[in-house]
Amino acid sequence: MRQQIFDETAATSPSESGRGANADRRRVISIMATGLVSPIALTPGSAQAQPAAQLLVDAGTEADFKPLRPTDIQMMKPILAFPFDAETGTPKKESRLNKMVVIRLPEEKMTPETRAKSVAGVVAYSSICTHQGCDVKTWMSKENVLACYCHASKFDLFDGAKVVAGPASSALRAIPLALNGEFLSIAATLPPKAGE
Repeated sequence: MRQQIFDETAATSPSESGRGANADRRRVISIMATGLVSPIALTPGSAQAQPAAQLLVDAGTEADFKPLRPTDIQMMKPILAFPFDAETGTPKKESRLNKMVVIRLPEEKMTPETRAKSVAGVVAYSSICTHQGCDVKTWMSKENVLACYCHASKFDLFDGAKVVAGPASSALRAIPLALNGEFLSIAATLPPKAGE
């Protein structure tokens, strides 16, 4: 079962690609074999920069494993994703702190800073609330914000996931994106979050 982002009015999930998971898995393995893939750690607490992963994968179960293309992400329909772990050949799902929200937004509505970290309107942010670490996975379509229902923090994904309501004091961590062939990848080494 695929992990979903919930819309305030109904659960949503991305449309399924016509391509099989096995073809996608073979493509990932071939990329991995060329040495282009390295692991990532988004877990807080490390004072050192973390190496960038080359691919983002759908946060579904192993059976649903598939690298994400920009075309897999529907407009204003966020999904959950994990970085790919080259050492194990699987998504880095062992810690929920690795989970991120991936969404396609109208580029003309993004701030220049947000647009610079996007690919074809697709942006990614940590899905861990900066207030007390709850999962942030509720898309409020009427307000166009991502919400944490633990303590009602809301984040503006058009403007670097800055806090627009609630007790969170800082934005969600932005994950800069790039393309690796046809697949979404993490663009650069991620510096440690401030205070780590």
